Amino acid sequence: MDQIQKNLLQQVAGLHEMPSGAYNIRANGKSAARSTTANIDIVTKEDKPGIDIIIKPDTKKESVHIPVIISESGLEECVYNDFYIGDNADVVIVAGCGIHNAGSERSRHDGVHSFHIGKNAKVKYVEKHYAGGDGNGERVMNPETIAEIDDGGYLEMETVQIKGVDSTKRKTKATLGSNARIVITEKLMTHGNQYAETSFDVDLNGENSSANVISRSVAKDKSKQIFLSKINGNNKCTGHSECDAIIMGDAVISAIPEITANDLDAALIHEAAIGKIAGEQIIKLMTLGLTAQEAEEQIVNGFLK
Repeated sequence: MDQIQKNLLQQVAGLHEMPSGAYNIRANGKSAARSTTANIDIVTKEDKPGIDIIIKPDTKKESVHIPVIISESGLEECVYNDFYIGDNADVVIVAGCGIHNAGSERSRHDGVHSFHIGKNAKVKYVEKHYAGGDGNGERVMNPETIAEIDDGGYLEMETVQIKGVDSTKRKTKATLGSNARIVITEKLMTHGNQYAETSFDVDLNGENSSANVISRSVAKDKSKQIFLSKINGNNKCTGHSECDAIIMGDAVISAIPEITANDLDAALIHEAAIGKIAGEQIIKLMTLGLTAQEAEEQIVNGFLK
């Protein structure tokens, strides 16, 4: 790998070298490196681009890294990855996509990740998106996550996009069984003329299932963001959706939360707040020696931390 590709890996997966445990690194449309363990297997799909990640029941304290990096201008791809997590497993999965576009053609990665989480299994899933390069070609990423969580299963998702992506449509669809839980935390920043659309759709089908969806975003310059969140309570369950956003410059933000109770014992809450940085916050930090721009950056960084 060259230095550009190594930098992309560091940005999206925190990797300075090959990780321990199972991993599959995809670079410019091809598998660049792969490792499996006794409990985690990675198999190339035969019918379409992508891989199957198979985690045995009762697997504990293991991780899987599956980053994607693109450093060729004009490369466009759609990849399908399926995760099969056995009953009672407890694992960490680190994904993410990095694009470096130094040319004039559009570079695009669409990734569809489907999770099949077994009974009482626990998964922490981290997905980061980053783009750079000095070309004027677009950098486009469209991640889609589909999760089926069996009885007692748990999925924690952390999604981050804070730099460089010109256009993104981020979709998450989850279906939960009895006593299953999902916690989603999104951090997003757009600037320039960038566009970002986020969509969450959660079906709480099982008794005592629960969902907590939290989005924090910052829109700068003339960028545009749309946040869509839909929680369907189809049994005795609890659901919470929250969108907090800071708007700056000539940006536009739309927050559209929706909750539907289809059961008498469904307890659902949604919250949405959009506002600018308060002038008093800027002034307070400036009294400590910061410039107005430095104060603004500190506030934004703290908000997205």
